[in-house]
Amino acid sequence: MRQLLALGECMLELSHADTALWRLGVAGDTLNTAWYARRLLDTQKWRVAYGTRIGTDQFSQRIADFLTQANLDTTWVQRDPERTAGLYAINLEQGERSFTYWRGQSAAKHFADDPDWLTRAMATADVLYFSGITLAILAPQAQRNLLLSLAHARQSGRTIVFDPNIRPKLWRDREVMCKTIMAAAGVSDWVLPSFDDEQTFFGDTDRQACAQRYLAVGASEVIVKNAGSPMWVASAQGAAEVDCGARLTPVDSTAAGDAFNAAFLATRLHDGNAVVAAQAGHHLAAQVIGAHGALVNVAP
Repeated sequence: MRQLLALGECMLELSHADTALWRLGVAGDTLNTAWYARRLLDTQKWRVAYGTRIGTDQFSQRIADFLTQANLDTTWVQRDPERTAGLYAINLEQGERSFTYWRGQSAAKHFADDPDWLTRAMATADVLYFSGITLAILAPQAQRNLLLSLAHARQSGRTIVFDPNIRPKLWRDREVMCKTIMAAAGVSDWVLPSFDDEQTFFGDTDRQACAQRYLAVGASEVIVKNAGSPMWVASAQGAAEVDCGARLTPVDSTAAGDAFNAAFLATRLHDGNAVVAAQAGHHLAAQVIGAHGALVNVAP
């Protein structure tokens, strides 16, 4: 059995149940992708695992229980007796989301402190998935630990998948953010950027320029997501535009990109080419934006 290991931070999520009440759930960008990927990948052929660090308190146990119930392998979930889980609330305005975070005591900020732990965890996986948020929550040395371990894993034949998922508020400054994201792309096989963010922070003139920038630092394949507009898929072998059809009005855009990544991965790992995988990603994301919250029960 092959294994996909997602690395990052799973958090407690507050979303509106109605105008007066909030619903408490569990989510986080790489967790969302792992959750959807578990539903899409053949359970006889693929194990989906999550690597992070949580506390030993009641709310952290809620996260651990959620991962188990979602059939995610928790072998690489560390427990921290001194810290707890992060919390965020989703704020919606006309279907577009913004977030308020409480993550100062998040144990996940220390999941990559131990290089030996990273080496052992990555040795169990065939595919490793991480994001810009995975990196942004870490201290500089832990960032270096993670990128070095991923580079070694790639050299050992693992497939490394990276979503830049740019969140500037999590980074010390823009220069550090952009430099670290490019370093992460340089140790990755497949990179899954979102064009609107890339254009804002890297100044890309178009989707082609975005893809070329990532290919130039060592990525093998780049899929430029485009918020419902035509995407761009590029590799050393060529490039293609992927039409997404008519743009949809979101009910809640939370986790649309995470769901896209899961369907892309599940299709690509099932011997689908990148264009077909991008179409599958768009199909799932289009369903996810039609409901509230990060994790939505939708048909594959």
